[in-house]
Amino acid sequence: MRAVIVDCAIYRDGRRTDGPADFSDALDEARATGDAFLWIGLHEPTEKEFDLVSSEFGLHPLAVEDALAAHQRPKLEVYDDSLFAVIKPVAYDHENDTVSTDELMAFIGDSFVVTVRHGEAAPLAAVRRRLEADADLLKHGPTAVLYAISDAVVDHYIDVAGELQVDLEELETQVFAPTATGDSKNTAARIYTFKRQVLEFRRATGPLASPMARLASAAVPFVREQSQPFFRDVQDHLTRANEQVEGLDRLLSDILSAHLAQMGVRQNDDMRKISSWAAMAAVPTMVAGIYGMNFKHMPELRWVWAYPTVVLLMAGVVLGLYRQFKRRGWL
Repeated sequence: MRAVIVDCAIYRDGRRTDGPADFSDALDEARATGDAFLWIGLHEPTEKEFDLVSSEFGLHPLAVEDALAAHQRPKLEVYDDSLFAVIKPVAYDHENDTVSTDELMAFIGDSFVVTVRHGEAAPLAAVRRRLEADADLLKHGPTAVLYAISDAVVDHYIDVAGELQVDLEELETQVFAPTATGDSKNTAARIYTFKRQVLEFRRATGPLASPMARLASAAVPFVREQSQPFFRDVQDHLTRANEQVEGLDRLLSDILSAHLAQMGVRQNDDMRKISSWAAMAAVPTMVAGIYGMNFKHMPELRWVWAYPTVVLLMAGVVLGLYRQFKRRGWL
């Protein structure tokens, strides 16, 4: 059990205090004083390990099932003895240009906070240090923890959206470069892959809008009403992140459409060039084919200047066609 408990501490009057090593005794102590709460952080617990926590804190079985199974949409659910929130932190790998999402669950109840983390992108260690350095904020109890977690995750959404914007501008420059030569199929695949990463990002940011709206505008059990302005600030940041993600998705669709149109134009140019060269080759082929026929009575067969005249005629016609195609931009 110690392996999955990342941290366990009692907070009283905005300060971290020493408490019993056993989290069950620590919860009893926090509830006994009435002005403290216990925050226990878990990392990918098994069902057996989490049973000890859920039975002690009285967590709802459905919420426990979601916390163990992971792969949940961001949501906010209210149960009799606790509030259950799911948030999906996002990480961006610059080397591979991939977006990955992890999951973070928070149980808020009477004098306790239980956080369950799946993956490595959840910034809980930094959030705990930030809260412990701000006693005035931490005095608000479990509500402060939920706010700090939401604020840290949503602020990171904006950072990731900015990084994606920079990479998208680089991709856009490559697609529309005047001298761009490269594999068209590879370019289209890169655009489509980028669009998949943005879609993964949207799955984290989009569904979180509804829970943040509830926390910002309605009374939610186990959450202080005085915290609504703080959650409204998080909601504003989330709206900004969602707008950036939607903008990225629209721009990617436009870039893909423009790239496909470019491919069509290039194919038309290639076909015009091929047709022009074929037309120029057809003239001497036709003349040579006619004079290659085995007929006795053909004009100018016995004329001394017949051969150079025919060659000059073919060269003149080909040159005329070349100049005509060149003038029209086909070559």
